Amino acid sequence: MVTAYAVAATVTDPELPMLTLADLGVLREVSEEDGRVVVAITPTYTGCPAMDTMRDDLVHALTGAGYGDVEVRTVLQPAWSTDWITEDGKRKLAEAGIAPPGAAPRRTGPIPLTLSPAVSSVRCPHCGSADTEEQSRFSATACKALRRCRFCLEPFEHVKEI
Repeated sequence: MVTAYAVAATVTDPELPMLTLADLGVLREVSEEDGRVVVAITPTYTGCPAMDTMRDDLVHALTGAGYGDVEVRTVLQPAWSTDWITEDGKRKLAEAGIAPPGAAPRRTGPIPLTLSPAVSSVRCPHCGSADTEEQSRFSATACKALRRCRFCLEPFEHVKEI
């Protein structure tokens, strides 16, 4: 029988189907406790609407692989970060035309309030140009922004750094 972790690691994200939950970094742990498979996942952000689908997909994959008793737990600490996306996951995003996130901001202490939009350099996944602009802070999902390349003029999504 394939290990429970190996099965869980093949489950794809419902909003970014080119990534597995392991690529995305939301798959935290898979263990067996008293004959039960326990999977721990962390949402990309509070209220992520994909969590129910992720949970259902994990249960379906594991029961389909012969694991009869499966529990999926949500783990909120530490909070998920885009730094948890694997290098392979970032490559898959770029290949799908979605700009992967850069390094997440590091903060300690109070979070400064800024009233102007953050300036970031995001490379176009189509041509590689850094001359891009944000069109909308939110795209198809809250964790992505819609951008446009000023060089090739192609629109693209960008997974925001969290």
